[in-house]
Amino acid sequence: MTRGIGWYVHHQGAGHLQRARAVAADLHRPCTIIGTLAEADTTGLDVLDLPDDRPLGDGAGFDGHDGEAERPEAFHYAPLRHPGLRGRMARIAAWVERTDPALLVVDVSVEVALFARLLSVPTVVVRLAGERTDRPHREAFRSASQVLAPFPASLESPGTPDWVRAKTFYAGFLGGSRPALAADGQDVVVVFGKGGEGGDLGALAAAARAVPERTWHVLGPVSGQGETPANLHLHGWVADVGAFVAKAAVLVGGGGDGLVALAAAYGKRFLCLPEPRAYGEQTEKAEALRQLGAALVRPAWPAAEAWPGLMREALALDPKTIAGLYDPEGLRRCAAFLDGLAGEGGLR
Repeated sequence: MTRGIGWYVHHQGAGHLQRARAVAADLHRPCTIIGTLAEADTTGLDVLDLPDDRPLGDGAGFDGHDGEAERPEAFHYAPLRHPGLRGRMARIAAWVERTDPALLVVDVSVEVALFARLLSVPTVVVRLAGERTDRPHREAFRSASQVLAPFPASLESPGTPDWVRAKTFYAGFLGGSRPALAADGQDVVVVFGKGGEGGDLGALAAAARAVPERTWHVLGPVSGQGETPANLHLHGWVADVGAFVAKAAVLVGGGGDGLVALAAAYGKRFLCLPEPRAYGEQTEKAEALRQLGAALVRPAWPAAEAWPGLMREALALDPKTIAGLYDPEGLRRCAAFLDGLAGEGGLR
């Protein structure tokens, strides 16, 4: 019987599950997706659903840290007397004992990576963008057989230690196959994701009025009230973001993996407005894009009077630069990398 691969997905954001699903489709070994998945669409997947380990109590937030002063320095989150966390780890251990996996991909959790090491399971730890040099991340990377970066090496943070780079496989963006590159459109497409504050109607209206020759399409949450100019269209959440991106002359939005990957896949001129994230995940990536000439970057939503000039600057970008960051073979290469590791006897 062929030993399978487990893929642990973090319960924040659908991107982790989408990444696992996309790579699993190209694996030559059976793959079990592991995580808190009760509310996720897992159609067609082999899954191990885990109890929720987030803080107990009404209105409890979750930022990856439990705030315990006595927490061991190798952990980000290790609350005491939490039945969800206890059940979570017990189910992982039972699954390992039952299936004897060849490899566990951890996307992302320092604690699960270290626990897998204690269970004597080789791991590949997914390393997101940003400067992840704190002790917990370093220990997770040290415990791993290999580290997987779901971004191209050209977007690497300058602060990443050499030993981490040396054990990193740069898979590139893992969001699916490349669409047919669209001809330049005329629209400005603005995308706000689930993890940010969303857009402000007044600021959006002022920007659209400042660039009246363009039609503006806004995807995602927008707050506020006021008059909307005729060239501004608010769509809220949409099922197919790519359909709008394909028609864009300029794409505007944060520095999250999903939107950067879309900009690269469609080869779109990109105005990146990175949002504050732990470990500089978006700001580090945005700075790398700026240095490559792959995007125009501003630290916040620009004032109305700045937009005409920004449009001229954005339209002067060479879209081939950002398109060059997208590897259409990324998913296949990543799956082959994992299959190869899983097949190595005595993998450490």
